[in-house]
Amino acid sequence: MARAAIIGSAAWGTALGIILARNGIWTKIWARNQETADKLNQARENVVYLPGPRFPTRLTATASLEEAMDKADMVILAVPSATMRRNIRLAKDYLTDSTLIVSATKGLEVETGNRMSQVIAEEIDPRFHANICALAGPNIAHEAAQGMLSVTVVAARDAATAERVKQLINSNQFYVFTSTDITGVELGGALKNVITIGVAMVDGLGNGSNAKAALIIRGLSEAIVLGTTFGANPLTFIGLSGLGDLVVTSFSPLSRNYYVGKELAKGRTVEDITSSMPHVAEGVSTARAAWQLGQRAGLSLPIVEKIYKVLYEGLDVRKAASELVEYPVDGESLEVTKLLRFLLDYLRVRWYQPPSLLPEAPDSEDKAG
Repeated sequence: MARAAIIGSAAWGTALGIILARNGIWTKIWARNQETADKLNQARENVVYLPGPRFPTRLTATASLEEAMDKADMVILAVPSATMRRNIRLAKDYLTDSTLIVSATKGLEVETGNRMSQVIAEEIDPRFHANICALAGPNIAHEAAQGMLSVTVVAARDAATAERVKQLINSNQFYVFTSTDITGVELGGALKNVITIGVAMVDGLGNGSNAKAALIIRGLSEAIVLGTTFGANPLTFIGLSGLGDLVVTSFSPLSRNYYVGKELAKGRTVEDITSSMPHVAEGVSTARAAWQLGQRAGLSLPIVEKIYKVLYEGLDVRKAASELVEYPVDGESLEVTKLLRFLLDYLRVRWYQPPSLLPEAPDSEDKAG
């Protein structure tokens, strides 16, 4: 019987635990202390972070990491990006050659700009590197936990590794696609949080759907620029873990990052907003990390820059929101033009050439199985 461990007892970790247990997998959520574990087991729901969805029989909580990891075929890390390094350091001694290591965190490490899979790789034995995966997609935790139809992407360097994760998580309610573009999947999931803060600022100031749509597509362009600079496939960003996730977080009232942007538009400070939230809004710290990455790479990322300046330099929200949607077309970076040409050329080849003449395509988000 397959077993899984979940590190992270907030909303998304709990939702993934519920999904796995419904699939018949014995799953343990590692709680930070015995009191939290006892409350989860007694209530059979996460009253604090995910009230409502009930725990299936095969889902329990424990305060012992050793117990949670015992004989686990897969460990899922659903923790804030700021604590990923600390958590994988705690878990690394319990890994085996066959343990699947899945990051379900959509953020970047501020100090290094690293993606979560890179953080994990730096902390574990190199012989386990092939087992590292990333999970991202348009996934609102409460909807997924309730069994509402959801779709996600699991990415790994090796397609067979992603397929192993798919076999454990996939169901009729939570459908899994696989990808070998782990860089694109992680950056898409992280950067959409930053863009969503800007979208919500524009929404909160009453700018309407036209401005919202413009900001979404321009923000996506910046994500593609940054992603491809670091080796991602641009097509990944128009898939589930890029555009798909950006759309759901830009429209769902359950989105934490959308909430941050909406509250900023009301005149609240980011410190006041985040201190009052029970959940972590990854877009706040990722905005800093993404801006720093862009600066180091010499990229023009005006949307990321404006959101960063609102969060960290006190830029007026109204001024920023206006500039987010009004910067001129000729101000768009040359990189975007090049990428659009690449996409058009690539799609033209895929659509119109006979299969025997098709060039080998870069790894992208493909349905497995």
